[in-house]
Amino acid sequence: MRKAFKYRLYPTQPQRRDLDKTLMLCRQLYNAALQERRDAYKKAGRTVGFYEQKKWLPEIRAELPEYKHIHSQVLQNVIERVDLAFKGFFRRVKAGQKAGYPRFKGKGRYDSFTFPQAGTTGVKLQDGGRRVLLYGIGSVKVKLHRPLEGKIKTATVKREGEHWYIIFITEVDPKPLPPSEEAIGIDLGTNPHFLVTSEGEMVEAPRHFQKAEEKLAKAQRELSRKKKGKSGRKKARLKVAKLHRKIANQRRDFHHKVARKLVNRYGTIVHEDLNILALSRSYVAKGIHDAGWAQFLQILAYKAEEAGRRVIKVDPKYTSQDCPVCGHREKKPLWVRAYTCPQCGTLLHRDVAAAQNILAKAWTGPSGETLRAFPQGNTPRSPGL
Repeated sequence: MRKAFKYRLYPTQPQRRDLDKTLMLCRQLYNAALQERRDAYKKAGRTVGFYEQKKWLPEIRAELPEYKHIHSQVLQNVIERVDLAFKGFFRRVKAGQKAGYPRFKGKGRYDSFTFPQAGTTGVKLQDGGRRVLLYGIGSVKVKLHRPLEGKIKTATVKREGEHWYIIFITEVDPKPLPPSEEAIGIDLGTNPHFLVTSEGEMVEAPRHFQKAEEKLAKAQRELSRKKKGKSGRKKARLKVAKLHRKIANQRRDFHHKVARKLVNRYGTIVHEDLNILALSRSYVAKGIHDAGWAQFLQILAYKAEEAGRRVIKVDPKYTSQDCPVCGHREKKPLWVRAYTCPQCGTLLHRDVAAAQNILAKAWTGPSGETLRAFPQGNTPRSPGL
C-alpha cells in the first residue's frame, strides 16, 4: 500500500526565490499547454493529447534557458496535470454532471510541483535525513518529525502560505494489528457530538472553525479594507491563510486521533454511506464542513486497511427513526435527543440508537448473527455491502 509523509522545509531566502520561480514557470507552462489545447480544438477542431505536448518539452528547454533548471520529469508532470484536468472534464460531461471546463491558473493559484520518480532521480535525502537535495533548488533543511518509511515513489514540494513542505509518497508493507472480533457502529454528528458509538461512547465535537470564527472574521474584515497591490494587503492575506491552516491542522489532528483509537480496538467498524457532497450543500452545511466527515472517513479507511481491519458502509435510511430493540419506526424532530419507544417502552438516546441500527444493518443473514460472531477476516459479506 502507499502512504504519504509530509514534512516542513526550511529554505534559505535564495532557495525561497528559486522555489517561487519554479512554481511560476510551472504555472506558465500549465497555462500554455491549456491554451494550446483550447486553440487547437477551437480553430482546427483537433484534439491535442498528453504525448504530443510532452514531446515538445526538450525544445522548450532548449529555447527557454530558465526551464533548464527544472527537472524534465517535473515539467512532464505539469503536462500530465493538464491532461488529468481534461479527462476529468470529459468524464463529468459524459456523466451529465456540472462539467467545469479546465481554467487557467492565476498568480498564487499554482502551489506545488512534483517529482514523479523521486526514489531514483530529482530528490535525495542527505545528512541523515536533516536535509533534502532538490534538483534546481539545492540542499534544503527539512524536519523529519517522524521516520520516513518504505520505498519513495514520488515527492511533491508544496507552498502553504509562507511555509514550504515536501510530501513523500512511499510504498509500505501493511502492519496488521492483532486480530479483534469486536465490531462497532458509529453515528457521525456535528453538535454536540462528533461521533457516537453503538456502545454508548460519545466523542465531543471540537468545532474548531466555530471557536476561531470571530478571530477569522476580524482578520477577513482587515483584509477587505486593504488596497490591492499594497504590502499591507499581502500581510493581511497571509494572516487569514494562517488562521485557516491552523483550523485545518487542528481538525486533521483530531481525526487522526479518533480514527486511531477506533482501529486499535475494533476489528470491524460500520458507518453510514452518507452523501456528504449533497449534505454539504444543505442547511447543515456549516456544521458538516466544520466536522470534516469526508476527511475523517478517508483517514479511518486507510488506517483500517494498514492495520488489517474492516470498514463497512451501510444504507443510512431510517437509522435515526427505528427502535433498535423492537424495530418500531417513528420520525422524530432533530431537537429530540432522548425518547421512550412508544411500542416497547425502552428509553433510548437518539444517536446511540442510530449507531446500534447502523451496526445491525451489517448483519449477514436472517439468523440475526452480527459481525461480532465471526472471526476477523472470515465474515460473510452480504451482496449490498
